[in-house]
Amino acid sequence: MQDAPIHSEKLIWFANSDCGKVRKNNEDSYLGLQFDSKEVHHLGKLGEGSVRNSDFVFAVSDGMGGALAGEYASRIAVEKITTLLPKSFKQSARGLEAGFGDVLVELYDQIHRALTFLGRSYEECAGMEATLSLTWFTPTWMYFAHIGDSRVYYLPATGTGLRQLSHDDTHVGWLLRNGHINEREARTHPRRNVLQKALGGGNQFVDPQLGAVAYEPGDTFLLCTDGLVEGLYQHEMVDILGLRSDAGKILNPADRLVEESLKKDGRDNATALVIQVA
Repeated sequence: MQDAPIHSEKLIWFANSDCGKVRKNNEDSYLGLQFDSKEVHHLGKLGEGSVRNSDFVFAVSDGMGGALAGEYASRIAVEKITTLLPKSFKQSARGLEAGFGDVLVELYDQIHRALTFLGRSYEECAGMEATLSLTWFTPTWMYFAHIGDSRVYYLPATGTGLRQLSHDDTHVGWLLRNGHINEREARTHPRRNVLQKALGGGNQFVDPQLGAVAYEPGDTFLLCTDGLVEGLYQHEMVDILGLRSDAGKILNPADRLVEESLKKDGRDNATALVIQVA
């Protein structure tokens, strides 16, 4: 007889965001939510909670546009999650895994419509766009959706290395995924930040990338904006995510990621959201 899979009931999260050394305003936004069929709770920069009776959603968004349009775009993206996703908790409770993709596609479509409407209605919002990388934790699965060049990483407890789950919606991202360039060349490519897909703007259709991971105790997930990646290679992220103090206590990995990224680059806003399965 096979042993039942081991699942953890507790998540621990850490978040940090900084405007960087050059920009005056922060166009990044992040979100943590805990919700069930009755209540929705906004989560702070760090904390822990059980997935036994609640779902958890974590997201990062990078806004783009003139004046303050980029800042508004990312805020609108995360605010829409707060109003739309908790309504679907019953699907998680009933184990309707096949419905998650439909829910997330609808969510991204609603955000896209809201940004497009504002961009067309107000001159100061013209061209506003946003990336959005989202993870949704149920008792046994992490579902994710993504559009743009923010990222979702997965560091399994098995030690198989850091995996980028999300695909950068850029031509440079395609070149990297298909082995035409390496990580160093991708980081210095002049068109690395030219998006092919985003929410809002002049994009007619929304087609987010969807996926799922059956997580286990010891797994770590990282959501971040492209500004964080500009200053860190993947092996540096792995080193920081695995740091412990002398007493064995977990150091705040989000703070360390942002601090180290700003030391080495800092030209863009940088945001990190780390979720550890206890």
